[in-house]
Amino acid sequence: MGKDADRPCCPSGKSPEDHQTQDGSVGTGMTRRGFLASLGAGAAVAAAGATLPAEAEQPIMKPEELSRITLRINGRLYPLLVEPRWSLLYVIREKLGLTGTKVGCERGECGACTVIIDGLPHYSCMMLAVEAEDRDITTLEGLMYGEELGPVQQAFLEEDAFQCGYCTPRQIMAVEGLLRSNPEPSMEAIRAGVSGNLCRCGAYHNIFKAASRAAKLKRGEGGTS
Repeated sequence: MGKDADRPCCPSGKSPEDHQTQDGSVGTGMTRRGFLASLGAGAAVAAAGATLPAEAEQPIMKPEELSRITLRINGRLYPLLVEPRWSLLYVIREKLGLTGTKVGCERGECGACTVIIDGLPHYSCMMLAVEAEDRDITTLEGLMYGEELGPVQQAFLEEDAFQCGYCTPRQIMAVEGLLRSNPEPSMEAIRAGVSGNLCRCGAYHNIFKAASRAAKLKRGEGGTS
């Protein structure tokens, strides 16, 4: 067999190269440039005809539009008109005046805004107020009995578990959440329970002692219960 035996042939016996003209046309007279242009046009038509996902067809609420919600905080119901972009932290502090919940990083890292939602600690800066409807929310103010400190607050006072005091509310809320799920935590569990709450003063030693003391107070083993 000759060296051209493996070359593809057209029905006429000529190779595709033999059908090319000087202007670059192939077969029916379409040029390479025209062929490539037709491919691009076809892709554009296909893209234009594609249907959008159902989610993209939903109406988008403008940030300034208000939603009517009711938040249950510290056992009390608060009817509110809120913008859908407002965080739970913003509403708690700026709209309800419960300033025991602190503003920190506002990106879920420092824990300053910790509240208890349905029995578990949560960063309120990471939750929209509209998402918190029908949830049971407790802030620092909700741990008190009138003007009397709650067990965790009392334990922090007894153990001097603060310096500048800015992180104290978040530490108290973290310990409260821990003790609700684990009434007798080990020191390892206490360390893990407050690990998401930063103390720039480095008062962790006394914070751990206060958590252990709070567990005893909650169990009624001396002191305030």
